[in-house]
Amino acid sequence: MTDSDKSPAPGAAPDAKGILIRRHGLLTRVSHWAWVIAIFMLVPTGLQIFNAHPTLYIGQQSGFAFDNAVLEIGARQGTKGPEGYTVLFGQRLDTTGFLGLSGGATRPDAVAFPGSMTIPSFRDLATGRVVHFFFAWVLVGALALWLISALFTRHWRALVPTAADVRSLPRDLTAHARFRFPRHRTYSPLQKLTYFSVLGVLLPLIILSGLAMSPAMNAGWPWLIDLFGGRQTARTIHFAAMVLMALFVLIHVVMVVLAGPINLMRSMITGRYRIDREAGP
Repeated sequence: MTDSDKSPAPGAAPDAKGILIRRHGLLTRVSHWAWVIAIFMLVPTGLQIFNAHPTLYIGQQSGFAFDNAVLEIGARQGTKGPEGYTVLFGQRLDTTGFLGLSGGATRPDAVAFPGSMTIPSFRDLATGRVVHFFFAWVLVGALALWLISALFTRHWRALVPTAADVRSLPRDLTAHARFRFPRHRTYSPLQKLTYFSVLGVLLPLIILSGLAMSPAMNAGWPWLIDLFGGRQTARTIHFAAMVLMALFVLIHVVMVVLAGPINLMRSMITGRYRIDREAGP
């Protein structure tokens, strides 16, 4: 998510800490923080919506006449009292205290995801839907803004993995496993693969699967729901893509902390990034 520039930042000069370059353009920074806000609101409001019917299916339809559930989260009366459970591909797991049933023995709450993970924190499907749909369009707008910027600056080329990147990927993975994070002008092979997957695959998948669940979009673009193999499959894919996005954000934050939060945060606020001296001109 950067706009690398081969020239040092104005007034900057190499020093013992490295070379300060202009790495992130304005549109990249704006779209990045718009994504941050949108995802922060979309995940918990999405879980609020999911709580209204905490079961995922494969196919076009669902109900008692169908046996196509792939995930179910709920609560039931067990031998020792109420218990939460999660059924994933037919395998039942006891998730009491987290999924299905939370809140402790004194105030048990039979809900798929606890209030600490949803917006609002109490059951309010209407508010969850309104907020979710609003920030869904913020996500779409931010992606469109970034794509326009990437096309004009040709920054998209920096995200496409090359054959050389594939060959260098094992070495880059080893460096990351050893907590070694060289600061170069361009993306590392692992960064290219990750950002390309998120921007080119995961975000479009989230957006399209979300649109496929909309009755209005089904009327205008009936082929969209067929593309996903049915409304229920689109909902399942949407949920799975959300989980992957949440994992990406979590790992991304951890990597920022490990690789130097001051340098990376400065690059996403001012656009200036300090690289290693050996990576300079």
